[in-house]
Order: sequence, then C-alpha cells, then structure tokens
Amino acid sequence: MTTAKLPQTQASKLWLAAIKPPIYTVAIIPIIVGTAVAFAENKVFYPGRFWTFLMGAILLIAWMNLSNDVFDAETGIDKNKPHSVVNLTGKKTLIFWLSNCCLLLGMLAIGIISWWQKDWTVLGLIILANSLAYTYQGPPFRLGYQGWGEIICILCFSIATMAACYSQGGNFSAMSLAAATIIGVSTAIILFCSHFHQVEDDLAAGKLSPIVRLGTVRGSQVLTGVCITMFLLVLLYILLGYFPKATFISFLSLPFAYQLVRHVHLYRDIPEKVKNLKFLAVNLHFTSGILLALGFLI
Repeated sequence: MTTAKLPQTQASKLWLAAIKPPIYTVAIIPIIVGTAVAFAENKVFYPGRFWTFLMGAILLIAWMNLSNDVFDAETGIDKNKPHSVVNLTGKKTLIFWLSNCCLLLGMLAIGIISWWQKDWTVLGLIILANSLAYTYQGPPFRLGYQGWGEIICILCFSIATMAACYSQGGNFSAMSLAAATIIGVSTAIILFCSHFHQVEDDLAAGKLSPIVRLGTVRGSQVLTGVCITMFLLVLLYILLGYFPKATFISFLSLPFAYQLVRHVHLYRDIPEKVKNLKFLAVNLHFTSGILLALGFLI
C-alpha cells in the first residue's frame, strides 16, 4: 500500500503514524536527564554540546525507526501495518539508505562532541549503544524476535543517559548510573506496551515478544509491577543518597502511570483500543523524565 492510492486525509494520518513524532521523546529525555545530573554534580553546562547531542540523538532514533521498518518488511511482520514507512512508500531500498544517512549524521554529531572534549568516551558509548540497538531487529541477530528487546532497550538508553552526563561533566558517578537505570526502564516500558495490540501478527511472523510469551493478562500484571518498581527505585535512590531529595518531584507523574496501568487492564485483549497504549507510556516517560531532571536542577 502506497500513499498514491489513498485519499489525502488518510495518507496524512498514516504518515503521521509512521513518523511517530511522540516517540522522539526517547531521544530527548536521556540527554536532558544526563545533562541535569552533570549540572547537579559539577555545576557545568555546555550549550553547544547539549544541542549537538540532542540533534544527534534525534537522528539516531530516526535511524532506528527507519531501519526497523526495513528489517520488519523483510520478515513480513508488518504486512498488516499500513503506517510502516516501507509500506507507505513501497521503496524499501530507499528507506534503508535514508536510515543509514541518519546514522552517519547522528554519529558525526557525537563525534564532534568527543572532538570538543578531546576524549572519545562519549563516541565509544554511543557506538556501543547503537551496536546493541542493531541487534534488536537487524540480521542476523533479530534478538527482538526472541523477546530480548526490552533488555536491549534498557541497556541502550541507560548508556545514552550516561553518555549525555559524561559529555557535560567528563565523569561517571553513582548518581549518573542510578539516573540511567530509571530512564532505561521508563523507555523499555514504551516498547513493552507496543506489543499488546499485535500478538496475532507477532505469532504469525514467529516473533516471541514478551506479550506472546506471557499473554496479555500476565503482561498487564508485569507492566503494573514495572511501573511501581520505577517509582520505588527513585525513592530508594533518594534514601541511599544517590539522588537529591528534590527528585521526589518525579512522583507527580504518578497519574500518568495510573492512566497507563488502568488502560491496559481495561483493554488488554482489544487490539483496536489497546494500540494507543505505547503513547500513554510515552506520556509517562516524558513527564517523569522532565520532572526527574527538574529535581536534579533544583
């Protein structure tokens, strides 16, 4: 299916769904939180490094999204997904090379930061994160098809948060590692939520996503437990002295967690109603991340 065969309004909606603007918060939040941690610890802020890292991160997320559409097209798992960029354009090769351009430009931005620092640690961390991200959908690994996607997600975005902190302060710490785990978990929640509405397609393509393995009932219970754990970790880090007390402000995002959990328990077996679950997870990820960063800055 290509946009040439669709009415303009419908095509615009599909393109918006394919581009997924809200998902790009997963690029923004690690940079903001990592920068806030560096400021809390070292009282430093380099605007040039911040904005360069932010643009690089957005380009790298574009690479992940576009390349994943290409890899999913190869397995056939997206045959019933009209808002796949590959399905909309009908040009898999073009999308593949466009994704590679995003990768190269994104890595160039990270390389510039390392050149400014005269330290290649940040570039090395992002190469590691990208390599892990590739194994999620990329051949011959396709670890996401074996149910490892969420673990990979936690690792990638934890590394990205620590890299953002290092790009400002030039050091690692218990605080940066603790903050990285929170961002890693909140990002993985988005990925976990994306599986609920596509169980049949995953099964048909042989993708053993967590929801295929667990079922929607146990999956909804796991999601509830992970959301609770995320907030308990913040509290634990405050009690242990890794986080300043002001980061308790992140608990103001609890209503978004409640909305997410309530929605999945009500509609977990109704694909049409649960397909927007990941966007509720994006709300939680963005709000909790911004509030956590604010806590560090305070």
